[in-house]
Amino acid sequence: MTRFQQPIARFSALPGRRTLRWLPILAVFAAMAVPPSADAATRRRAGVYDGIWNVVFATTRGNCSSGYSVPFTVRGSRVSSAGGGRVSGSVNRAGAVAVRVSVGASRASGGGRLVGSYGAGSWRGIITGDYCSGTWQATRS
Repeated sequence: MTRFQQPIARFSALPGRRTLRWLPILAVFAAMAVPPSADAATRRRAGVYDGIWNVVFATTRGNCSSGYSVPFTVRGSRVSSAGGGRVSGSVNRAGAVAVRVSVGASRASGGGRLVGSYGAGSWRGIITGDYCSGTWQATRS
């Protein structure tokens, strides 16, 4: 059996009021040691391209109208519709974007790059029965 030099009774006689005075400070240190909440982690992961993007399409091949403007929403790495039609796609940290759009029987896909609050790229698809392709430009609202 192990023998201790100092009796246990000596440790039980700690001054109660002095110990309680340190309790708020210990609580602050404990709170700082707790990992960040899921909400804070989500804010850190928010993409640099988050927001509403106004995308203008120009036709360079085919018999499709030019100048259509469609709003897209970027949140994190996902691209979705901000109104009108179905939009799905993704954007990576470097700004490379790939998107699919469908409105009624028309559908198109495209890709390009976002930099800061601007973007540009190309698209191709079937618009009202015609095969078309062209370019797009985007600005963040």
